[in-house]
Amino acid sequence: MVHFIVYADNVYADNVHAGNVHAGNVHAGNQEGTRVRAEILKIHAVTPETSLIKYAAEQIQAGQVLGMPTDTFYGLAADPFNLRAVERVYEIKSRLRHKPLSLLIENVDQAEEFARPLPDDFHLLARRFWPGPLTMIVPAASHLPLKVTANTGNVALRVPAAEIPLAVVRAAKIPITATSANLSGAAECTTAEQVQEQLQGRISLIVDGGKSPRTISSTIVHFKEDGTWQILREGAIPTKDIVEALS
Repeated sequence: MVHFIVYADNVYADNVHAGNVHAGNVHAGNQEGTRVRAEILKIHAVTPETSLIKYAAEQIQAGQVLGMPTDTFYGLAADPFNLRAVERVYEIKSRLRHKPLSLLIENVDQAEEFARPLPDDFHLLARRFWPGPLTMIVPAASHLPLKVTANTGNVALRVPAAEIPLAVVRAAKIPITATSANLSGAAECTTAEQVQEQLQGRISLIVDGGKSPRTISSTIVHFKEDGTWQILREGAIPTKDIVEALS
């Protein structure tokens, strides 16, 4: 039996809305309130420079939180297995700790590493809409940190249709967090300049991949353990397309 519900708000969303390194000192392990001057790392959106992708991946592996473009809005990229980095994401955004963090992954095979057995409907949507602006919430694998899932037992996964985040995930060899790079309750950012303006003093590195290709969030579909699904947020993928794919 399928339950179809569209929610106007949910715990995975802050808001519901339709190669050069520039100056800056990177301060690792900043505590909340410490002022930092952000580096701006310009990377080509279509053909990302390998050396710059490696640099960004190394910063994430070292525990840094980066502002980074996706195929929707700019996001905050961190290592989900580094609990201090995850805590910094919450601090940077002033995000409530009961709200889980979504993850960007490389492909469906990686999804299977971080989730319990995935339902057939998950694979149907993945084949049709990934890479793309579809976030799917599934029961989390036991080895995922509770801080990432906010003790919900679920994890939100997405394969972005954007070369920079995919390249960083591959280089880092881990999924990366993908919550929007904005203060909770504020407008999402579509450029590195907007991220810098809104989060100035809170992050040390912003990847500049140009303007976001979309100005609307991903659609969120929640798959429950009993096999039912719900649309928690209608975003870039219309509700009717999800319904048609699962009919």
